Amino acid sequence: MKGSGPVPLPAVGLLALPAAAEAHLVTSGLGPFYDGALHLLLSPADLLGLVAAALLAGLRGRRAARLTVVALPVAWLLAGFVGMALSLSPGLEWLGVLSFLILGVSVAADARLSPGVVALLGASYGALHGLMNGAALLAMGAGGPSLLGIGLAVLLIALLTSATVVPLQAFWARTAVRVAGSWVAAIGILMLGWLSHGVA
Repeated sequence: MKGSGPVPLPAVGLLALPAAAEAHLVTSGLGPFYDGALHLLLSPADLLGLVAAALLAGLRGRRAARLTVVALPVAWLLAGFVGMALSLSPGLEWLGVLSFLILGVSVAADARLSPGVVALLGASYGALHGLMNGAALLAMGAGGPSLLGIGLAVLLIALLTSATVVPLQAFWARTAVRVAGSWVAAIGILMLGWLSHGVA
């Protein structure tokens, strides 16, 4: 019996096309709460600054870490609800990238900031990105549960990251944290370049 022959390459390409594509909010199939948490984990512009804020808080000690772990997610959630109420996208991409660039530079420089200032930087970062998330969620028709999922993910990442850094005393370990901050800063510079050329 004679075979049908090889399948043409364009036909294989058409079979590989997805049925639907999501531009911003990832749908996990587990519900809006988990979709929001997953959205944060897959949003580098949000995640990098969050990690940098937690690293900075950890470098500055227990008090800074405790204050930041409370202030950052609370500011993120409150600003997120404000962003959802605005019914328009504020278009703050430049500020969003600049915010995590500043945090990355602060970690890399091991900036000697007071716990209150560190918490204020974290809260400011959370407020800015919460506002952007809230506006984006509203534009996609997502509601409060997705924002709550983001808020819980913010809390857990800030808590775990800062708690990992606080006890580090060895020079090499603290240097490794500072190197991670320099990578965040470098990515911020790269993203600013993309924005200036209309790529991002």
